[in-house]
Amino acid sequence: MAKKMLAVLLLFCFAPSSFAAVGCDLNDPDRDVARLFPASTNYKTRYLSIKTGGGPELLTRVEKRLGDSFHGLYENIDVPYTLYDIYRGTQTIGYIHGVNQKGEYGGIQVFLALDPAGGIKAFYVQKLTSRAAKNLRSREFGSQFTGLALKDFEGYDPAAAKAAPGSPPAAIKAPVKAGKDFNSVMRAVKKNLILMDEFVFSKKEK
Repeated sequence: MAKKMLAVLLLFCFAPSSFAAVGCDLNDPDRDVARLFPASTNYKTRYLSIKTGGGPELLTRVEKRLGDSFHGLYENIDVPYTLYDIYRGTQTIGYIHGVNQKGEYGGIQVFLALDPAGGIKAFYVQKLTSRAAKNLRSREFGSQFTGLALKDFEGYDPAAAKAAPGSPPAAIKAPVKAGKDFNSVMRAVKKNLILMDEFVFSKKEK
């Protein structure tokens, strides 16, 4: 019996990371949709993943576009992504999508409210443990992302935490004491925009 119990424990200890895949949902969708899209009348929730959306081929493409490899509990092929399609009547007026990102002291949840063309309407940090949490959640910091889109982040290198000279991301100012968490947030924004392009916007063009 002891040997059987040990075998079960080892199975859980060395199980694939899919058992620990971490999703990212709005804590209060009704409240947040109304706040981020005041003109909305309703919304629809979709559940997506890289595994079901394209599998290893999609994961490879996303990593190449990001310029960095996926790793850890917050980034693997099985991670579920929650997409909120926002409507005014029957018209789609935008989307809300969030991603988990490893920060210096724990996970960070970064949500983007996007217009129908993929431009950022609002930046929203839901979960964050950081010395600069208040500043990273501030309106002043978040407003720097408004109007930007994936094309603006294509030259951002998350592995080196560097933006292309003269690009919009290069002009984004890190809050005081943000440290590595600022880099994590920037990586999360680019990752979020790439996933939205793969899940939604690239499919519209086909």
